[in-house]
Amino acid sequence: MTVTPTPFSLNAVPEIHFSAGRSRRLADDVQAVAPGAGKVLLVADGALVELGSAAPMVRNLEESGATVGLYADIAGEPKAAQIDAAAEAARRLGAGAVVALGGGSALDIGKVAAAIAPAGKDAMHYALAAQPLPAGGLPAICLPTTAGTGSELSATNIFSGPAGKKLWIWGQETKPRRVILDPELTLSLPPQLTAWTGLDAFVHALEACTNRHANPGNSPTCHKALALIAGALETAVRRPGDLAARGDMLLGSAFAGIGIDNCGTAVAHNISHALAGLAPIHHGLATALGLEITLAWSAAEDDGCFAAAARACGLTSAEDLPGWYSGLMTRCGVARRLPEAFRSFDAAALAAEMRAAENQPMRLASAREVTEADIDRFAGAMMALA
Repeated sequence: MTVTPTPFSLNAVPEIHFSAGRSRRLADDVQAVAPGAGKVLLVADGALVELGSAAPMVRNLEESGATVGLYADIAGEPKAAQIDAAAEAARRLGAGAVVALGGGSALDIGKVAAAIAPAGKDAMHYALAAQPLPAGGLPAICLPTTAGTGSELSATNIFSGPAGKKLWIWGQETKPRRVILDPELTLSLPPQLTAWTGLDAFVHALEACTNRHANPGNSPTCHKALALIAGALETAVRRPGDLAARGDMLLGSAFAGIGIDNCGTAVAHNISHALAGLAPIHHGLATALGLEITLAWSAAEDDGCFAAAARACGLTSAEDLPGWYSGLMTRCGVARRLPEAFRSFDAAALAAEMRAAENQPMRLASAREVTEADIDRFAGAMMALA
């Protein structure tokens, strides 16, 4: 009997350069992606600037003769106004390149600002694919300082609009020309954020290789991400200065970013995005909690994808995953508790957000059909943590 191969397509991956200390060659990287660029906009997390973590990058660029502009009005989840402000900063400077330094918020803001700056339109012009992204954006370089979102390798960029709702801009045009993975940049990440961001990366990899869009071209990358994260996260949380564990987490996060860029996410992300529509919450924590609530249900009708993911984590079967994952959360010190702001909402409010149009792609991609009753049940379990 002839078996027809499963068709699939994979998206382009930017250049990736990995090594400890690699960020100290930033000026060379800028010239590689934007030859002759004499003005560079650095988009960075405000906290990194306050801690002095961005200063070596600025010095490196200035010593090469570049004029450096800085946009660092970034805290919490990214917002459309921040993207617009960063794009305007690039235009005022006459930047020939954009460097994005930080966690997922800074990376998403920098990527989109670089893509839209030359065209002069604001972020809302492109939100939810209302208009195609312009060609000819500024060359960008991403340097993640957390091992979580994988934004440096994803064409999906999440932000809040003027009304506070989660929106997205998707397009290969937003990808950077080059990604610098330097585990030294993640050493200062405190244990709680290491846990939250690391679990976010784990969920990315797991959902990308088990949802309805999973394919045999993408799943091996996700499985490698799961193996790296499963082997390194607890060490990175307990021994923050362990450079080997930090390196494995950074690679795992990057590979997970490739995974969701190709196959997207599923119900745990439907829940986490819905939570963010109600009140501020760290995305990694929201996603980690969303997976714990849904994992046993998702894996109950496994077609083999969850079993393969379990083996990547060093487990025997799909049935082992939920208990092992809950144990990992506990060992990493994750409290099953929503921020106090969520006490103002009930399960019905969260369920309504889970049903919102912008969250339906994640619901529909889930391994199992997410029924109306499932939404109500998951919402109730989540809001019981408030």
